[in-house]
Amino acid sequence: VQLQASGGGLVQAGGSLRLSCAASGGTFGSYVMGWFRQAPGKERAFVTAISWLGRRTHYAESVKGRFTISRDNAKNTAYLQMNSLKPEDTAVYFCAATTSIWGTIVVATQARYDYWGQGTQVTVSS
Repeated sequence: VQLQASGGGLVQAGGSLRLSCAASGGTFGSYVMGWFRQAPGKERAFVTAISWLGRRTHYAESVKGRFTISRDNAKNTAYLQMNSLKPEDTAVYFCAATTSIWGTIVVATQARYDYWGQGTQVTVSS
């Protein structure tokens, strides 16, 4: 499956952005979808994930209550709504897909993901 992330940009602290991850070439509804991010000088880190039908989600502590992951299987697209953005949210955001069975440790582990998008830059100014 091919993944295309979009929606990044420059926003002031406290603002919002919605990222999209469009999938093609596979059965979208059979994948757990995740978002990861890589800040300058840091390793890529887990942000959030959503199960096949969207009934289960998991978030990193740093984004709980501010970010919301969702998916539309009819449109083969996953979304990341980011509210109350902070400068420390500045990073390249990647979407990823895995056929792994849901588990909070599994979906937070980069190595369990089979497919990755190219990343979209999010910059939050103070």
